[in-house]
This record gives sequence, C-alpha cells and structure tokens, in this order.
Amino acid sequence: MTYLVIKALLSGVIVMLVSEVARRSPGIGGLIASLPLVSVLGIIWLWRDTGDIQRIAAHAESTFWFVLPSLPMFLVFPALLRGGFGFWLSLSACCLLTMGLYALTIWLLPKFGIAL
Repeated sequence: MTYLVIKALLSGVIVMLVSEVARRSPGIGGLIASLPLVSVLGIIWLWRDTGDIQRIAAHAESTFWFVLPSLPMFLVFPALLRGGFGFWLSLSACCLLTMGLYALTIWLLPKFGIAL
C-alpha cells in the first residue's frame, strides 16, 4: 500500500509542478510537461513491479505510437481559444479529436503490422 501511495504522490507532484511553473512561465511549464516524465516513471514502476524486459519494450513502443495522435491537440487547442471558442468548448473538442485519432491509430497500425 505504501508503494502505491508513493507512486500516486510522486505523479501528483509532477502535475502540480507543471501547473505552478506554467503560471509563471507558460514556455517553461510546457517544456516540463513535454518531458516524458510520466512515461519514464511508468517504465521504472513497470520494471520494479515485473522486471519483464519484453513488457517494458512493448510499453515504450506503444507509448510512442500513442503520442503521435495526441500532438494535434496542442495546435488545435490554442487555435480554438484564439478563435474565441471558449475554454471548455475548445478543451472538449480537442479531447474528442484526440479520442478519434486514438481510435484511428488503434484501427490503422495493425494494418501495417504494428501491434499495440
């Protein structure tokens, strides 16, 4: 149980750090958010929990493929905000866009022999 609490606290600290830094400097906050900290922590936790190299390799590769469909959100979201669509509408539209792109990725990649 202590292990789960440590994992949750460490992950929460990262999110808090990003939001606090971004209040002062959006660019540096974006830099910290773009670092693969959550992925690296996930890989470390997976290594500690399983020690399974194949599972870790598959996880890292899947992470790569799922990062790609999430990238358009970071261009569309500011464009919608600047276009006057409002925060919640813009965020909702981008979440729907990302979910659609995830679904497309899940459908498309096996056709190219890439297993997720």
